Amino acid sequence: MKNIMLHDESEAVQVDAGAVRRIMGSLDQLMVCELELTKGGPVNRHSHPHDQITYVVSGAIDFAVGDERGIVHAGDAIRIPGGTPHGPIEILEDSVIIDTFSPKRKEFEK
Repeated sequence: MKNIMLHDESEAVQVDAGAVRRIMGSLDQLMVCELELTKGGPVNRHSHPHDQITYVVSGAIDFAVGDERGIVHAGDAIRIPGGTPHGPIEILEDSVIIDTFSPKRKEFEK
């Protein structure tokens, strides 16, 4: 497994009609993914046992974590404890986010 992960060498996976994910690196207890989200694309409120921190690189997203809701922009971050329902309510602009998971999401790997 490579230690230096180049963006152009990371496989782009179409998650749904409005999202493309790239795994940018992973270890047993940590995974970093980039997601490109399309304005107005489908939204998917969900939960999983993994702790997650999301960093917004660009764009704007109306996002919910549990009962908390807010619009996040470039430079903002979202803290998501494992098991908490979360997800975008609406993708307001084309956006790029970085999702960090602990432990890694094994189901994302082939």
